[in-house]
Amino acid sequence: MNCPPIKITFLGTGTSTGVPMIACDCIVCASSNSKDQRLRSSILVESSATSFVIDTTPDFRTQMLRERVKKLDAVLFTHPHKDHVAGLDDVKAFSYFSGKAMEVFANALTEEALKREFAYAFADKKYPGIPEINLNTIDETPFMIGDIPVIPVMVWHYKMPVMAFRIGKFTYITDANKIDESEKEKIKGSEAMVVNALRHKEHLSHYTIDEAIALVKELKVPKGYFTHISHQLGLYEDINKDLPSGMELAYDGLQLFFD
Repeated sequence: MNCPPIKITFLGTGTSTGVPMIACDCIVCASSNSKDQRLRSSILVESSATSFVIDTTPDFRTQMLRERVKKLDAVLFTHPHKDHVAGLDDVKAFSYFSGKAMEVFANALTEEALKREFAYAFADKKYPGIPEINLNTIDETPFMIGDIPVIPVMVWHYKMPVMAFRIGKFTYITDANKIDESEKEKIKGSEAMVVNALRHKEHLSHYTIDEAIALVKELKVPKGYFTHISHQLGLYEDINKDLPSGMELAYDGLQLFFD
């Protein structure tokens, strides 16, 4: 499947609490550098014909307004945790203006959570003004969203299977701390990859910054970007300057382009 030129916009690069974290006065949360201010992790993927987001965070509305998104064709979900699905209700604005249901792509585990969390959207008798959603069940089989090909990559978030995605020359991995060897093969050959890098200290279900660096090196991907960052990692300027060549911390609003 050939991929058209695409633009990636980082809508959010923070962990589940966001940065600054509520009630925290640490040096990172108090920073005035906009690159230390992180909404919950999500990206916008756009070709000339198609646009979709990966995950609808609790900050989804703010992210759409900030980036002035006027058209959205689909939502693609990685997994059912609240910081990745909570903003789904706000897709109703796009449906209102387009006159079409929002195409939602999710695996069976995430679909179950969506139907539970947003039961009103899937009820037989629907209240006026609810989001119109058309569910598309995905597994590890490649599929298309408009003219953009998507290759699912299954990763592990402790014991939870999470969907990462290869889109042309770009791979996006969030909420993971293990990848099976067979799935790593799908990532090899990417020009750039995004990996969650929560903090320095080991975590039960997320890569540390050192583990994320090691993964990019292992897979020999030329460019590595780190996301799903907590305030515990440290200041953007301090961490970023010490990263290996070809690697950097992502930040909200960062855009990448792929031919």
